[in-house]
Amino acid sequence: MDRTLTLLGIESSCDDTAAAVVRLGGAGPEILSSVVLGQTALHEAFGGVVPEIAARAHAERLDGVVAEALAAAGVPLAGLDGIAVTAGPGLIGGVLSGVMLARGLAAATGLPLVAVNHLAGHALTPRLTDGVAFPYLMLLVSGGHCQFLSVEGVDRFRRLGGTIDDAPGEAFDKTAKLLALPQPGGPSVEAEAALGDPGRFRFPRPLLDREGCDLSFSGLKTALLRARDALVAEKGGITLQDRRDLCAGFQAAVAEVLAVKTARALELCGVRPTALCVAGGVAANKAIRARLEAVAERAGVPFLAPPLRLCTDNAAMIAWAGIERRRAGLETPPHFAARPRWPLDETAPALLGSGRKGAKA
Repeated sequence: MDRTLTLLGIESSCDDTAAAVVRLGGAGPEILSSVVLGQTALHEAFGGVVPEIAARAHAERLDGVVAEALAAAGVPLAGLDGIAVTAGPGLIGGVLSGVMLARGLAAATGLPLVAVNHLAGHALTPRLTDGVAFPYLMLLVSGGHCQFLSVEGVDRFRRLGGTIDDAPGEAFDKTAKLLALPQPGGPSVEAEAALGDPGRFRFPRPLLDREGCDLSFSGLKTALLRARDALVAEKGGITLQDRRDLCAGFQAAVAEVLAVKTARALELCGVRPTALCVAGGVAANKAIRARLEAVAERAGVPFLAPPLRLCTDNAAMIAWAGIERRRAGLETPPHFAARPRWPLDETAPALLGSGRKGAKA
């Protein structure tokens, strides 16, 4: 399919309500608009995402976000070639909100509907931003997911490993909560860690003694809790420098685990990947990104991380994944279901655990 394609994307799998318009023409892909409405303020008092609150917020905001994205792109519904929507995995109430709106728009306009796996949106983003050729290695590292994927085609993903419990972003959020830092936890912990001593607290590096590239972060969070409690028992509380050093030690442990496991994933690819790509909010962490860049340099492969606005949840990646699927001739069943779990690699054994920000798929 060589003609120009313009798709509306809709994303509502967790706590970001998003819509975007993406066009693929002769000059390549172009993001005509991308609107993301976060829900941090709605969930702040609860220390994490509350599924019912998230679903209600999506239902209230989606139509306005879609209208804003179309207006910003200067494209009416009649000017679209299709609608792409996240159909999973994620918090089922939010996923249903997006799917039902997309179904209504498709029924009213006659536009084709493309069901997109949220993780495929992340995994295919390097092709939107940098035109990366298959196959490449993708580390998806966020608040709800952590997987190593060999991306071998538009609909061919081979999972090499992933977290068996908490995702890294979830561990950062829990660490921030334990240390009375504001949410989201990732930026708060990183800011404190920049002023701390990473060598003062030597936290465990989970699963480094196990072959393969599966990961675990739950025990690391527990180790930090015990270190904090030991300080409280000894001194009656923790100082500002204690908190900074705890954050620095925690961040150093996460960075080392991800670096070692990424090196193993590169070896497990089988064929030389065209690039090491990373996506997800945790990819914004400078210390972690530096360790991953060093791994890529040693392996002799390019390192690519999309802009932060496309690393975190957004609808441009969903629209682009829809375009990729349309170009590849992949059809969406007319009666597809919203799915809380939807593994990209259907042949891989299920990962254990499910984080509070969404199911591990």
